[in-house]
Amino acid sequence: MARSKMKDGEKTELTGPDDDAARADILTERTRMRRHTIGDFDASAALWGDPEIARHISGKPSTRSESWARLLRYIGHWQALSFGYWVVEDRATGGFFGEVGLADYKRDMTPSLGPWPEIGWAMATHAQGRGLATEAVAAALGWSDRWLPADRTVCIIAPDHDASIRVAKRNGFAERGRGQFGSENSPVLIMERFKPGI
Repeated sequence: MARSKMKDGEKTELTGPDDDAARADILTERTRMRRHTIGDFDASAALWGDPEIARHISGKPSTRSESWARLLRYIGHWQALSFGYWVVEDRATGGFFGEVGLADYKRDMTPSLGPWPEIGWAMATHAQGRGLATEAVAAALGWSDRWLPADRTVCIIAPDHDASIRVAKRNGFAERGRGQFGSENSPVLIMERFKPGI
């Protein structure tokens, strides 16, 4: 993969690494992060079917059909772009904690997020309040810094979702502006983090 950096304003398509090392699981102190398989459907559907999880993201729980489409999108991201989302598991037990990853959703929103990878995360209610999201997001960003050419990463967060805003800030994100997203033009906080050394 070309290692050139994608700077502000460039309209380069995002592509990820071809290296087998980049496809390996990520281990943190408490988690194992691995790519999704079809076998993750029930855990992922339970996560996204939880009204508490959906409250700050989509506003409503996902149906199993919507969760199935999301799982296929996760797998497809890796197939098409060589980056995507990981399942976050308990390193000791293999239990499901949640999902974190990088995406190019080509979101129709105002203002545009630009050509940079968008990071997102969702942790099951039993895994919240323990710093696990911060730990997993840090690992995903470390992977991105090493393997993706983009000079920054972006994210969108509901302005009243204090826990996710804290996770973003702890991982070096700062507010870039406000925007609107979704069929109801819901307000979102747009945050960005520059790759270290930029």
